[in-house]
Amino acid sequence: MFNLTAISTWPATRWPWFIVATSALILESVALYFQYGMGLEPCIMCIYQRVAVFGILLSSLPALSVPQSNIARMISITGLLVACIWGLLIALEHVAMQNPDNFLLALSCDVYPNFPDWLQLHTLMPSLFEPRGTCGDIDWSLFGYSMPQWMVFIFSCYTACITAVVATRLLKLKTI
Repeated sequence: MFNLTAISTWPATRWPWFIVATSALILESVALYFQYGMGLEPCIMCIYQRVAVFGILLSSLPALSVPQSNIARMISITGLLVACIWGLLIALEHVAMQNPDNFLLALSCDVYPNFPDWLQLHTLMPSLFEPRGTCGDIDWSLFGYSMPQWMVFIFSCYTACITAVVATRLLKLKTI
């Protein structure tokens, strides 16, 4: 079935980190296509999820550049888990906002992003991070699932994969 020893060595090689970085870059490209190609304006929750995907991309870079380094892997794994779990929580909240039974929750979508004062992404790069849509709108679906529902699936997959690989590595090699 699965060779756990082989899986446990993945973090110390470059190709898995390349896959993580590439998949995040593809997700960002798809988001920009939805925004500019299909005219689907992102809401504030979409922007937060976009930031989480950028976090996944940026978190993969230290281990991608030096996969043999324990410190680089720790930085990447920690950043990945933070970005994936934060993105998952935001996506779950977004799904709840789109539920017609949660009418009052749908009204709680902010107009302006809550970025730190030192990193106002929506003013620094408005073409990427300025919210223009409404959180409760469902403008796109695939196989009956809305975009936030797909993002719950995607963030869950990222979280499960990184957790499984780290757990396997800890069990087999007793190191990160």
